[in-house]
Amino acid sequence: MISQAHRGTTSSALTRLSVNAAQRFGIPAHGYAHLLGLAPEHLNDDLCRTPAATGIRIAELTTVHASWTDLSALLTDQSGIGALGVWDYLVTSAPTPLEGIRDAAAHLAIVADPGTDTMRITEDGEQVVISHVNEADLTYEAACAIRAYALGLYQRRLSEAAQRRLVPLRVTLAAKAPRRHDALVELYGTRAIDFEAPATTITFLASDLTAPTPHTQPGLSAVLRRHAEQSLAAAIPLHNWLDLFRTALASLYDETVPTLAAVARRMAVSTRTLQRRLDEHDTTWSTEVEGARRDHITHLLHGTDLSIDAIATRSGYADARALRRAVQRWYGTTPAALRRTGRLPNDPPVPGAPPR
Repeated sequence: MISQAHRGTTSSALTRLSVNAAQRFGIPAHGYAHLLGLAPEHLNDDLCRTPAATGIRIAELTTVHASWTDLSALLTDQSGIGALGVWDYLVTSAPTPLEGIRDAAAHLAIVADPGTDTMRITEDGEQVVISHVNEADLTYEAACAIRAYALGLYQRRLSEAAQRRLVPLRVTLAAKAPRRHDALVELYGTRAIDFEAPATTITFLASDLTAPTPHTQPGLSAVLRRHAEQSLAAAIPLHNWLDLFRTALASLYDETVPTLAAVARRMAVSTRTLQRRLDEHDTTWSTEVEGARRDHITHLLHGTDLSIDAIATRSGYADARALRRAVQRWYGTTPAALRRTGRLPNDPPVPGAPPR
């Protein structure tokens, strides 16, 4: 399910592609390495969703040194099957390529910003038109690169599903005509490319997309759709500094009981700076630790068979009695009852803690 929190963010997998492309074009890392979501523990975590502004800024820096057409071609070339996780397999595992791209359109939010990017599929019996909708200006080169990449990605996944290269009947791009577009001709396999179009589309013969996908497995598409929905629900959107702090705190809780100094080291700041930033966000170390501890304990109760004593030890409590008192304060129940009911960790919230 798409929530308001997902808007303004994209998958870390998509951001990794942008970073790799920038490196390939020789873009100095000092221009973007400081951006939100690019710390290794966030960029390499598939559960994290990076601020969309981060990916856009990387694309802006890249198109200063390379044409947007070359950037779109390189991004497509880097997007091998699996690069975007379960979304890729929605296309390639369906009974037909058309059914797969429909599933991919319904779950585009797994990889893209649902606030700005959507897919539309229209059919007239003989042709199938796939549109990538993004409202950015035609002259904004970063957006032009993203639109052209999206069409290249769709074509590549459909071809992988069909197990042969599918050549579109035509391509239209809501982008200002570049001086040269050889990279796009090679990317799409056609010269039937129109620029400054009202919509960004790629059109195929319906017969190319309705032929059965070779070696498809019955029932697999339904499994992948459920997995896609679960992946989006479990994602951690990073919008601001406090989001980054909370992911650092939570990641340490998976290893040991966190300390202020340990979190400061992970975030590459001093403890004094960390305390100041928490003050600026109207929260405190103790409040945040309480929230992280609650989430960690609830996860262990719901997701493991560890005893209450073992969970208390892993969570930094002196004994199981202290853990029981904490759970009673948070939820008004016992750890055993919480484990049986399977209540969500954010229902109800920790008294006095900010929403998580």
